[in-house]
Amino acid sequence: MNVKEYTAKNIFFSGWINNNQQKNKSLSKFDIFSPLRQWLNELEICDRILAHRLCQLIPTQCPFERKIKLFGKTIIRIPPLCKLNPLYEEVVALRFRAICYLADQCGEDVSCYC
Repeated sequence: MNVKEYTAKNIFFSGWINNNQQKNKSLSKFDIFSPLRQWLNELEICDRILAHRLCQLIPTQCPFERKIKLFGKTIIRIPPLCKLNPLYEEVVALRFRAICYLADQCGEDVSCYC
């Protein structure tokens, strides 16, 4: 047996590359929240009072979904609020940066915010 007989001499990548990827990049949708996302991501926490306020106002976890029932039948179903908020990831990242600022720069105990 010769190993050369069973190895590929020419590898064709065309089967591995999705041609639709290039088309999807050019047809990207306009994001209305993009400027606000960018502003939230670039916001620096440099004030202890602001960091405390952010940690108090932004919840630790996504609020759970609710079902309002009347006589055992579901009347209204409210989805988890994090799914309704298009800026949820950026807001949670802002809260994390505020906690890090309080712990690292100010040397405060942040266990009450966790």
